[in-house]
Amino acid sequence: MDAATHDWIALVALALTLGVKHGLDADHLVAIDGLTRFNGAARPALARWVGVLFSLGHGAIVVAFAVGVGLAAGKWIVPAWVEDLGAWISIGFLAALGTLNIAAVARTPPDGVVQTVAIRGRFLGRLMRTSNPLAIMAVGALFAVSFDTLSQAALFAVAATKVGAWQDGAVLAVVFMLGMAIADGANGFWMSSLLASADRRARIASRVMGLAVGALSLGVAALGVAKYFSGALDAWLEGRELALGLAVIAAVALAFLVAVALAPRPAAARAAAAENPIR
Repeated sequence: MDAATHDWIALVALALTLGVKHGLDADHLVAIDGLTRFNGAARPALARWVGVLFSLGHGAIVVAFAVGVGLAAGKWIVPAWVEDLGAWISIGFLAALGTLNIAAVARTPPDGVVQTVAIRGRFLGRLMRTSNPLAIMAVGALFAVSFDTLSQAALFAVAATKVGAWQDGAVLAVVFMLGMAIADGANGFWMSSLLASADRRARIASRVMGLAVGALSLGVAALGVAKYFSGALDAWLEGRELALGLAVIAAVALAFLVAVALAPRPAAARAAAAENPIR
């Protein structure tokens, strides 16, 4: 194996690994969880694919940017303001998702099951009408407007020009998107399964999951604001993104276990209804 081939294989493996890691970022996970919940009741088939659709929209920006930088021979540098814009897009979207989920729980009657899909996008317009796959992809694309994401795309383009041409940079960006789709897609499938299981069990379970998704969305948005204004916190979180993402997954799993524990068993619910018939 010659040196060029070895370098190319190493770049592909790095792009795939970075994609998976990027897909496990806390903001990705929470956004996908929220969007999955919005689709869970009305369109469960689509809900399973939310993570993949999010990644396709996100990855399309990465590929386009990598191609652009490759054609410019790596001379273009990501402006500093892009980081601020991307941060506030993510913060605003997650804050809205959290608010809408918690509002849905508050507005649902005590004997009803929380149906967040019924809430329309007062805060985010058409982007919250997530029964449209293109809207989900658009959200993913908006999340790609960040210094971190675009810098990785530029890195792929510059690295590829050293072992090939700009087309190689596009291939690396596609591999990055594939890795991201693996992580985000798995999260979407898992979350939709949890929601389906919870909502079948009882109204209590749907409330617990709705509050969990809402609280996580607001929590990650608040963390984003704190990072923006605190250099010390930003420095401390550097390199801990994966751990934070895994913590989000653990929190969702814990919420599901709590929901299952609190929800009455189907047999118990039927027995209670038989003993206390509605008159």
